[in-house]
Amino acid sequence: MQNTFNKLTWAVAVAAAAAAAAAAFAGQASAGGYQINEQSVSGQGYGHAGRSSNVNDATIVFGNPAGMSFLDRAQLTAGGTYLNVNSRIRNAEATRDFGAGPVPVEGSSDGDMVPGTLIPFAFYAHPVNEQLAFGFGVYAPFGSKTDYEDGFVGRNLGNYTELRVMSAQPTVSYRFNDQWAIGAGITYNRVDGELRRQVANPFSPNNTDADIDARIEGDDDAWGYNLGVIFQPIPETTLGLTYRSKVSYTLTGDYRATDPSGLVDLIAPERLNRDAKLDLTTPEMINFSITQQMSDRLKLMAGASWVRWSRFDEIRVVDPNDADGPPITFEQQDYSNAWAYGVGGEYQLNPQLALRAGVTLDFTPTSDQFRSARIPSDDRRIFSVGAGWTPMENLTLDFAYSYLTERGTQVDQSRLDHEFLPVPDVTSTYTADYKNEAHGFGAQLTYRF
Repeated sequence: MQNTFNKLTWAVAVAAAAAAAAAAFAGQASAGGYQINEQSVSGQGYGHAGRSSNVNDATIVFGNPAGMSFLDRAQLTAGGTYLNVNSRIRNAEATRDFGAGPVPVEGSSDGDMVPGTLIPFAFYAHPVNEQLAFGFGVYAPFGSKTDYEDGFVGRNLGNYTELRVMSAQPTVSYRFNDQWAIGAGITYNRVDGELRRQVANPFSPNNTDADIDARIEGDDDAWGYNLGVIFQPIPETTLGLTYRSKVSYTLTGDYRATDPSGLVDLIAPERLNRDAKLDLTTPEMINFSITQQMSDRLKLMAGASWVRWSRFDEIRVVDPNDADGPPITFEQQDYSNAWAYGVGGEYQLNPQLALRAGVTLDFTPTSDQFRSARIPSDDRRIFSVGAGWTPMENLTLDFAYSYLTERGTQVDQSRLDHEFLPVPDVTSTYTADYKNEAHGFGAQLTYRF
């Protein structure tokens, strides 16, 4: 009993360290919208095609909590994926209109606005007996970051966006017999967000250097859950189904704006420093996959995921002290529910080395009408390869590489700013063509006790 307690204590300590890292580094998503897929490097190697059905290691705590019952002993898996995102922006143009007609905005469009990001994770799974298993994991399920250069031509629409979600998940599973197992997990989730943009200054309409630097920050925590089931009709075939719940947040923080002209501060200082509140619901997800053992060495996988992105309809930030007043910022999003599909395989070359490959098609939830500079994404194709090396019985090292390419897309935005001051309204526009790609480099370690 003492030995088991020591194992669990050590595993939780490692998981807590990974949680802190995830909160610090979670960045641009590699799945649709602002969803993050990087919770398993062994799964990354075959494109996460068998996420709910293929039981390789402790990362099954995230993939399908029911799968812990199929592990033969306690194990700890920790690792991460480094994402290097490249973006090309072409034909970028912006205007501002104070009522006398649109005037071009000068600026740059360098692209590559997503910094390189490491996304870590850690999981521990502990089978108690042949039926019951417990587990714990920390990971980043959602996150996104875009950081444009200071002179970005579209800065009036948005030049910095960051969303970070970190989750901690205690989990339990029960295996009824050789065919059926179920599992469930409770998630504690912490979210931090920040939005920035330059607001055209109505008191200096022709001077872009006088633009108001507007920043909104907020955070919150909330609870969610996930459920999973695994069915093995025959030993060679495994089917898995996982449901992850929505999580509703109310981010509270502040709005801080700096006016170089000093006139807004003189006439209406309350407009520059205010409390801020944003309601955000991260969507529920359903994943189904099948793993088929074709021979002693080869297994194939296929899977599909559905995400209820229609919950992300708008970004509406309000002042909680001014419930009847206009929003501090409002940006229509109009996301649609989206699907992703994957196929992959694993070949056991010898007892020490397994080779993997997979392809994923990930369809965008973004709307052509409301696609923004904050998340300028479109449909994605992801090609992955990987390997698992077991130099000794208790230790496995997994490595994976993924190449993500997006369909070229266009951003065509406009917004009206109206501060209810004795000055004209201003309409800002931004149009540009985007082409995005990313490289993902993953590594993880699994130790079996």
